[in-house]
Parts: sequence; C-alpha cells; structure tokens
Amino acid sequence: MSKRPTPAVRSPEIKTKVEDAGLVERRRAQLTASAITCFSANGYHATTIRDIAEHAKVSVGLIYQYVEDKEDLLFLALEEVLTSYRRQIPLALADVTDPLDRFCAAVRVYCRVNDASIEATVLAYRETKSLRRDRRDLIKQWELETNKLIAACIRACIKAGVFEDIDVELFTHQLIMFSHGWALKAWRFGTRMTVDEYVDRGLRLMLNAVLTEGARERIPAAKPKSRASAA
Repeated sequence: MSKRPTPAVRSPEIKTKVEDAGLVERRRAQLTASAITCFSANGYHATTIRDIAEHAKVSVGLIYQYVEDKEDLLFLALEEVLTSYRRQIPLALADVTDPLDRFCAAVRVYCRVNDASIEATVLAYRETKSLRRDRRDLIKQWELETNKLIAACIRACIKAGVFEDIDVELFTHQLIMFSHGWALKAWRFGTRMTVDEYVDRGLRLMLNAVLTEGARERIPAAKPKSRASAA
C-alpha cells in the first residue's frame, strides 16, 4: 500500500512596512541575530522586543517596521538554519560522484552548518513548540526535506553495494541526531575537538555498523586530536 504524499505547507508571509526587499533582508538578518542571542540567554518567553532592540542598537519602532512580533523573529531564526542545510548540502555534493564520498560530505556539511549556528540549533530544540501550529508544521516539513538529501545518499550507497540493506529512515535520523549533538553538547565536544574531527570519529563509529564486508577498508581515518589537552 503506497503512502500518501505529505501535503505541502505554505510558507507564512511575514509582513513588513518596508518596500525595499534588499533592505528588508539585511535588517531582518540583523534583528534575527540579536533575537537569537537574547532568546538563548534569557529564554524566548522572557525576552521582549525591547531587549532585542537594545541588543541590536535600534528602536523598538524600527523592529515593528520589519516584523509584527517576536515570534516572527523566532521563526526567521529557525528558517535560516533549515534553509542553510538545504542550500549547503547540494553545493557540497555538486562535484562528488562516489556514493560513499557523497554520504560523508553530506554528513560533514550538515555538522558544519550546526557549528556555524550553534545557538540557533539549540533554540530549535528549546522553542519550536512556541511557534504557531502552521509554522511548526512548516519547520517539520523543511526538516523532512533536508532528511531526503541525507536519505538519498544512503540509498545510493546501498545500491552501489557499499552499505548493507539497512532501514534508511532510521539511519537518517540517527545521523541527524548525531549532527545536532555537536551543537547540543558543544560545551563538551567543543573543548576536545574540531567539528571535522567530531565528524571523522562519528563516521568511524556509525559506518562500522552499515558498511558491507568489501567496503570496510574505506572507513575514513580519524584525524589527530587537536584539543585533547583541554579535556
């Protein structure tokens, strides 16, 4: 029995009083960055628009020229992370043809996006529930779209005989949780290794369980530790 396709969720329009699209993009990026910092430090519900305005060094009135409320800023913060996944993963795979290399590259760039957006990644775990339902549904759909990029790499490895015939969705989610783990546990891992070392070590652990016998010699070599002395 075939599964029904997931219904498309329309992106909610965020209203602005400014007509210059370029200015809206730049100003929203500034305000979103300040919002992420404030939400991370004080919590979403305790943070006020005035807090964000003070951090961004703008007036409260200016913020309301670009968004209607602080939920708009929370949504923009989470949207940026998910958009980065969907933008950066295809770019990283553009010139890579070998299935296992494509898989490793996809995992690596996913982790690098989290490394570049640690506060926003943690915020997604803490505060997605604070969004309206239509926006929560959209975040979920975008996550599933990102997952498809990883899943496609896994299926290609299975087809090429590099991976065993594994549960693709389960392995995909294990990889997503591994990638998010870099941000969620940055207080620990960040003192012991770089993000690329984290990926190398994680891939060695995970690939042992899924590589076919003939492909086991292709497990990526772990790079030397660079921050172990800080442990």
